[in-house]
Amino acid sequence: MSLCAPGVALVVRRLRSAWPRRAVWLTVLLMALLPLVLTTWGLAHHIYFDRSDVPDLEPFIRFELSTIGKVYDARGAVLVELAREYRQVVSYEEVPPVLRHAILAAEDKNFFAHSGVDYRALPRVLYKAAISSVGAWWNGDGFRLHLPQGGSTLTQQLVRGYFLRDRWSRENSATLFRDNLTWRLFSAGAGARTTNKLFRKLEEVRLALWLEEEMRRRFGSREQAKREIFARSASFNYLGNGRYGFAAGSEYYFDKPLSSYTMEDAGKAALLAGIAKAPRDYLPVPGNARPLRRRNEILALMARNGYIPANLAKRLQAEPVRVAKVTNNPVKTQAPAAIDTVFDELRRHGAGRFGVEDLFQGRILVHATVDQRVQTIVNEALETGLALYEKRHPQAKGLIQGSVVVLRNADAAILAEAGGRSFYENRYARYSDFNRATGALRQAGSAWKPLVYLAAFRQGLKLDTTVPDEPIAVRMGADRPVKWIANYDKEFSGPIPMRQAIAESRNAVAVWITREIGLNRVIRASRELGIRTPLQPYITTALGASEVRLLELAGAYRAMASGILAEPYIIDRVTGASGEVFYEAARTALEFDSRHLNLIQEGLRGVVRIPEGTAHSLYGRDFPIPVMGKTGTTSEFRDALFVGSTYGPQGVTVAVRIGFDDNRTLGDRETGGRAALPIFREIMLRTYQLELLGAAPSFPREIEDGIDQYLLEKQSR
Repeated sequence: MSLCAPGVALVVRRLRSAWPRRAVWLTVLLMALLPLVLTTWGLAHHIYFDRSDVPDLEPFIRFELSTIGKVYDARGAVLVELAREYRQVVSYEEVPPVLRHAILAAEDKNFFAHSGVDYRALPRVLYKAAISSVGAWWNGDGFRLHLPQGGSTLTQQLVRGYFLRDRWSRENSATLFRDNLTWRLFSAGAGARTTNKLFRKLEEVRLALWLEEEMRRRFGSREQAKREIFARSASFNYLGNGRYGFAAGSEYYFDKPLSSYTMEDAGKAALLAGIAKAPRDYLPVPGNARPLRRRNEILALMARNGYIPANLAKRLQAEPVRVAKVTNNPVKTQAPAAIDTVFDELRRHGAGRFGVEDLFQGRILVHATVDQRVQTIVNEALETGLALYEKRHPQAKGLIQGSVVVLRNADAAILAEAGGRSFYENRYARYSDFNRATGALRQAGSAWKPLVYLAAFRQGLKLDTTVPDEPIAVRMGADRPVKWIANYDKEFSGPIPMRQAIAESRNAVAVWITREIGLNRVIRASRELGIRTPLQPYITTALGASEVRLLELAGAYRAMASGILAEPYIIDRVTGASGEVFYEAARTALEFDSRHLNLIQEGLRGVVRIPEGTAHSLYGRDFPIPVMGKTGTTSEFRDALFVGSTYGPQGVTVAVRIGFDDNRTLGDRETGGRAALPIFREIMLRTYQLELLGAAPSFPREIEDGIDQYLLEKQSR
């Protein structure tokens, strides 16, 4: 024992002498670790326990995102879908199993097992972070923390897009999102961008855990909470080309509703799931091979997880990527001019209760008067007529344009409307969005003359009243030379019955009548029939020198054909998404003075039936539809028009105008009868042949007998 005592004493003395130094190092180590421990504890407490500043959950529960506003046609078919974000919100049950499996395989196979964060994926994320950070250091970029992409659960992704969109969009800024000591310390080691991203990721984890907790509490079970989160995720994802949610994406890329998906559509489901990951990288466009690779990777994952048979995955992987024909313009409609008019009426009738933005947000639905079957005929007839003009004038410069309006005689409902060509030589014409039917102010030419004759009938003139077809001079203003009015054929017939003057469109007679009865009476008659555009107070207004809109002119002819005063309209009613009615068209149609109505109807019917009439080509076996109407040709052949109607409230009115936007000439002899009338003819013929609007009404016997009597007397002379 005595021999051991000195050894023990030596050890004790050495420990005592070393203790101060070790105590110092231990103290330094503890002081260094304390901030890290406190920071870690603070972050853990914030993520797992602190719920003091979480977002309001109610908007997420309601999930009232902007959806798709729809305009329906007269038969209940969708005319157009409009939105700031083209989104369709779906329930869990509306997502087909094959698409659910594709999403889970691609993004979060453990979705139904975790509580918002997949801890089993954490080692993989940390490994990628370490590899990225070491790789950057090895390449001379300095040792900084690099956070890899991926690893987020569906819940985290939804939280990021819904609750943290602002922070997510700004995290790549060189400025710290928050400026406090903790953020500055991290930034010193990792940089501002990585710090922003790291703390956004941590907040993403915190809110994902909170969201799943609250959803379980709200919906009563974990299973139902998961379904609700999944459905919101499937409705929220961006699928490229302005489409949000898998339902909107499927209809856009495949023209296929989710309700029709089967296991055979696993390839489509996998492609959509791939696009949702990174739309910019995986859009199925020519020359991009990445969508095919990503689709095949997801198909392989679906097979590995037992969602689809391996042989099906292999077969689908061998197929190319096929999508429907898509364009960069998300708005698809065959009636852009009609939609433009819908917007105008929404602004006019909304009165603070609803408007265009409500339609784009999906808060209202518009039921329009347009019949898409008629609209298709109008589009095709207009394009055919313009193509014929181009064939006659192959050297013509610029794009020939046209516009068409179809009105229901009974109440002035717009059945179809074309404001211009959408395509030219297989490419979009940039200026075709302009609605020439309602926005273009152009001269009416001789199509204005029926308003002159209606005013004359009201002053006691008759169809058989003799009027002078002879040279007539008019004053054009102070210090301006007198203008001599000429007819189209440069000839004069002398005294003729007014019926003949209408049929042959004699300019001299229209000016003489206007001078006799007064221009103010012509303007008054035009106002009564719905012409709202200010008219020039000059005598040449009798020849259509004043500019008017085609829709106004169509409305005036419709009134003369039906005897009913009504403003053209296109919105039948506006409803909320739940069916409540916000607006309904009043349909306040009024009959106007009909004492002289049969005279103008018989006169315009004579334009078609009298052999010398400018629209006589519309009378014969090859065109069995009884119509009345009038051609219009403006000075120097700048515009060609035809406006005509079938008889009475059961009929329709069609107005057509052809011309260049820069007001250049159409060319010699390009009259309304040559350029516009064939379009009118095709629209009327096809519409009634297909019985889209019922049978064509006949004119009263007294109108046809009056014309027959005139033709007999003419033959006997």
